[in-house]
Amino acid sequence: METVWPRRMGWLALLLGLLVALVLFAPARWLAGAVTGMTDGRLQLLNARGSLWDGQADVVLTGGSGSQTSATLPQGIRWRLRPAWEEGSPALRLALQAPCCTADPLLLSLRGGISSLSLHLAASRSHWPADLLAGLGTPWNTLRLEGRLQLQTDGFAARWNQGRLGLQGGIGLDAFDLSSRLSPLRPLGSYRLELRAASDGHTGSLSLSTLSGALQLRGEGQWVGSRLRFEGVAEAEQGREMALTNLLNIIGRRDGTRSLLRLG
Repeated sequence: METVWPRRMGWLALLLGLLVALVLFAPARWLAGAVTGMTDGRLQLLNARGSLWDGQADVVLTGGSGSQTSATLPQGIRWRLRPAWEEGSPALRLALQAPCCTADPLLLSLRGGISSLSLHLAASRSHWPADLLAGLGTPWNTLRLEGRLQLQTDGFAARWNQGRLGLQGGIGLDAFDLSSRLSPLRPLGSYRLELRAASDGHTGSLSLSTLSGALQLRGEGQWVGSRLRFEGVAEAEQGREMALTNLLNIIGRRDGTRSLLRLG
């Protein structure tokens, strides 16, 4: 008995050591596989290298399983993942950097509980190529947009508690000098899409507006629980109707000279 106990303790120490080593040196491809699975293949991290905690990979967007369309982010991404303790519960902090698009890393934190999950994005500003959207499939692969997207926030949080979604803060997307293969007009215009949480923390408003351009877009929507309802209108500036006919036929349901946009 005296020799059995030290032997068992030795095996236990060895197993614990192997477990710690496995966690510390987990390969980056583990994260790549998890991301592909969670997004049904719509977001893929290819040629992942480094570790789970400090790695980099090429980024490809697709329309999902069986999709024939894809788009690649120039220069890929780099990440740094760290465990943390926030507000009395374990969390993961992620610093995400895309050499093509982020001057400073995007800082996110993910915190989970028994029946809750929260995601927080710190104040940031980043710029992305609009043609990346074509990889997501219909209708983006038909529109084939070109231009520049600016994503910005002063801080935004989404919380899921017992299946109910709560929002805090706001996030905006500006699309500058957009063009499409469906119209000879270049550019079509510049636009702003903004999501802003209501004071009750349970609903959010979504607004679409035109900053400039021949294609006029406007709309309002509301995010309640996990459902988004949005209604908007697309129409051509006076004198540009013929140049925008094909595009208006695709992006919504025609109502005379306008197209009606609806989600939810």
